[in-house]
Amino acid sequence: MAGATRRSVLAGAGLAVLATPAEASESDVVVVGAGAAGMTAALTAAKRGLRTVVIEKASTYGGSAARSGAGIWIPNNSVILAAGVPDTPQKAAAYMSAVVGATVPLVRQQAFLQHGPAMPNFVMANSPLRFRWMEGCSDYYPELPGDMPNGRSIEPDMLDGKTLGAELARLNPSYIPTPPGLVVFSADYKWLNLAAANAKGFAVAAECAARATAAALAGKKPLTMGQALAGGLRAGLQQAGVPVLLNTPLTELHVENGVVKGVVTPQGLTRATRGVIIGSGGFEHNAPMRARYQRQPTGWSVGAKANTGDGILAGQRLGAALDLMDDAWWGPAIPLPDQPYFCLAERTLPGGLMINQAGRWFVNEAAPYGDVVHVMYDKAMVPAWLIIDQNYRNRYLFKDVAPSLPFPQSWYDSGAVVKAPTIEALAAAISVPPATLRATVARFNGFALAGRDRDFWRGDSAYDHYYTDPAVLPSSSLSSLWLPPFYAFKIVPGDLGTKGGMRTDAQARVLRADGSVIGGLFAAGNASAAVMGTSYTGAGATIGPAMTFGFIAANAV
Repeated sequence: MAGATRRSVLAGAGLAVLATPAEASESDVVVVGAGAAGMTAALTAAKRGLRTVVIEKASTYGGSAARSGAGIWIPNNSVILAAGVPDTPQKAAAYMSAVVGATVPLVRQQAFLQHGPAMPNFVMANSPLRFRWMEGCSDYYPELPGDMPNGRSIEPDMLDGKTLGAELARLNPSYIPTPPGLVVFSADYKWLNLAAANAKGFAVAAECAARATAAALAGKKPLTMGQALAGGLRAGLQQAGVPVLLNTPLTELHVENGVVKGVVTPQGLTRATRGVIIGSGGFEHNAPMRARYQRQPTGWSVGAKANTGDGILAGQRLGAALDLMDDAWWGPAIPLPDQPYFCLAERTLPGGLMINQAGRWFVNEAAPYGDVVHVMYDKAMVPAWLIIDQNYRNRYLFKDVAPSLPFPQSWYDSGAVVKAPTIEALAAAISVPPATLRATVARFNGFALAGRDRDFWRGDSAYDHYYTDPAVLPSSSLSSLWLPPFYAFKIVPGDLGTKGGMRTDAQARVLRADGSVIGGLFAAGNASAAVMGTSYTGAGATIGPAMTFGFIAANAV
């Protein structure tokens, strides 16, 4: 008993514990991975009364979710319905079917839509997490049947990090830290980009500062976005008494009589009487897997560094079928010297266009980010370049560099950014034909002045106007490039993580190629093939299904 107590205390502190014969390690459920999928699954299993343990390869918990903006796409959830969003199951099913199509079995789509709304309610009832509607964040294809133009996405409300105690220090850091003195939600970034050029942008920035002041006066440590999501789930596990064993990678799945009954780690064997749930993320940082399955070049990922496909490979060794391995949660990225920068607003704000190495415009930059990268690969446009002028720089935030301020010299030294006094000089600096680039910019400027893009129809979709500037007329999506100097940013196919993984059914059970179930093995999140198929319904279409199928798996185990 004393040994078991000691193990529980150490595990609660987030420390890996060596299992010894005197300390037999056994649980009802073992969850692999302490990201959004894994922690949701563990919380669900624990609240069912099942003995549950989480193992995590990294020295921190939260995975890619902790690094993210933490948008969560869940149709018909209680948060959006309470806000008056006119969603219905019928609209959601029509929209998801139109976006995903036949690439994913209908029963899996239906399972997500059926169980998704219950998941946030469960999380809110069993953790300090609360959610808020990302108002105005449109579904990504607002012209399709069943779309919600103001969006279905939610995000975590502010969480006091002090509720985590010592576990706060073990939370995986965010991808881009929140600016000091601000408390920022994902939905705020649309306006913060415009703070120097738009009255509402300035007002939102002031509101973010006021939140920070209020939190400081109340003695709170404010967490938002992915930090709040991962921290809130971890706090729920603390309350439920679920240990999270860090520095504990999965090396093999343990099988008894053809059924998965535990996991093997460097610390030993942990048996699972009911089953194992894999939530260990994708394979974005496994170069041989990316070389084997995906189009090249690739590898500019902002996913958690520990995501090297361990869970997928372990399942594959037991006969798991794999799907969607050639795909990822793509997005145009700038290969900055410290890490890739996943380029959201910067490529869609008016006054910028993307060109190929021939100096020609080739895509609607404001389209959903996955679609833009699919075009880059399909048309062999890697690398591409984002071209802007000084007028753009004077108006808009770029990454974390305020308007008019110079970019870091390291950006130029790395070749990620080039600056020149004329369009022709810029073209020469990035090795594209100067006359072609001049003609391309002139054509783009003509469309901007007319307010209508007649090549790629940028601005025709309501989604195209999300990250734009309402002060720019006649189209908030288009503005001429005219003020020197001019800038070019190298654009490569980045990603938030890979999309392919183990094939699962509507209960998140892992399947073999013949459709049979691998007993005792479940998967959710990026360790499983995405329910979104090759597309992306809206903000949070990664995390929403990850948490939902973690919830489903833990109720089915």
